Amino acid sequence: MGLAASGTTPYVRAALGRAQRLEAKTVLLTCSEPPADLAAACGGAIWVQAGPEVLTGSTRLKAGTATKLVLNTVTTGAMIRLGKAYGNLMVDLMAWSEKLKDRGERIVMETCTVDRARARAAIGEADGRGQPAIVMVRRNDGRQGAERLLAEAGGLAGRAAGDPPPGTRASSHT
Repeated sequence: MGLAASGTTPYVRAALGRAQRLEAKTVLLTCSEPPADLAAACGGAIWVQAGPEVLTGSTRLKAGTATKLVLNTVTTGAMIRLGKAYGNLMVDLMAWSEKLKDRGERIVMETCTVDRARARAAIGEADGRGQPAIVMVRRNDGRQGAERLLAEAGGLAGRAAGDPPPGTRASSHT
């Protein structure tokens, strides 16, 4: 994905050209009408019409904010498609630090409606990995069974654990 507020930045054009030669899928993200030749060469173009700046001459300020919002949306979608989310929770975590152990336990508690002791035990049995811990508790299975279910589900926690987790409006694709 090439990011260029004006759509004409030379190094962005060069990077997109190189990606195309490598047969990678390409997208241009710009806050100005994309040049026709570049838009035609890319697999897609996202044109965010951010409008005029409050302070004339500071185009990149508003464009930067608009670009960040688009990138947040793209990465959120990617995390969902990659199976990193279950319901509205990011569940593909490694609970190594105290902060992440606490987060992992709270996620297992919420998605499985269990107490902290059960969540802690599941996270421990799953070597700190959130997804297998959730599948273990939701499916009442051990670590090997949970890992097998996750593999069969293509790494999608929702398909392996059962949709949706309690208290969420998750789709069957998370």
